[in-house]
Amino acid sequence: MQGTIDGFSYGLVTPVVAYLMACLGGALGLRCTTRSMLVSRSWRPGWLALGAAAIGSGIWTMHFVAMMGFTVKETPIHYDKAMTFASLAVAIVMVGVGIFIVGYRGARGAALFTGGTITGLGIASMHYLGMAGMRLDGKLEYNTFTVAVSVVIAMGAATAALWAAGQVRGLLWSLGASLVMGLAVSGMHYTGMAALNVHLHGTGDPATGDSPAALLAPMLVGPLAFLLLAGAVVLFDPKMIMGRPTEAPVEHKPGVPAHPGVPHQARRHPLRYRRTAGTRSSRTPQNH
Repeated sequence: MQGTIDGFSYGLVTPVVAYLMACLGGALGLRCTTRSMLVSRSWRPGWLALGAAAIGSGIWTMHFVAMMGFTVKETPIHYDKAMTFASLAVAIVMVGVGIFIVGYRGARGAALFTGGTITGLGIASMHYLGMAGMRLDGKLEYNTFTVAVSVVIAMGAATAALWAAGQVRGLLWSLGASLVMGLAVSGMHYTGMAALNVHLHGTGDPATGDSPAALLAPMLVGPLAFLLLAGAVVLFDPKMIMGRPTEAPVEHKPGVPAHPGVPHQARRHPLRYRRTAGTRSSRTPQNH
């Protein structure tokens, strides 16, 4: 028996809020990744780790906010907490691997492709591991082709986002990239949900119990608090917001001389020498 799936039981509220959560996590993560490229190597791991945690928390929060609106008419849905939080850990770790690759190797070529692929697979793994944490009187079945499309979307979105982070540009650039990333992550989520069918066992009681929103809301408190904390870090770091590198001493800037006045002095030395030589030559006859 096929279950009747409704992914929008609260209308557009859950998709819109989920999209905003993905944008928030993406924006914070991209700014942290950009900032890591503008600081000394000793500070870089901290910024990259914060960026990975922000993106991972953002996509995880996006997924489960969207799942608040997911219901199966014939059976109640519950969530395994251990599996649910394991999906958060997987997201942060795999996104972190991709971000560290780009942070140390640069957002180009093989490093960008590898980092984007791993990050995208982390997003997809979080989604399907989170789905595996659902408990209901039925079996989840997926369309293989649609699942593959959702994974490709996740990989493409992650690669584009990491490329944008590597451009080291201003706030508007990163905001635009985060909007695109949020759209792609949300698209990946709902593409994956479109691949889902629920085959009911028919052995349980009629749909009763807590709603998905009531079950998921307590789990979202921690990641949401972390996103707010990461937002505060970004807010109080003007150089991260503006995307401007820390000013290096003049001596360390490529193509700029250590002492700008030296060339002018070098040009004046011959003149002084010629004047001195001229003075001496004019006095020589008098001495003779």
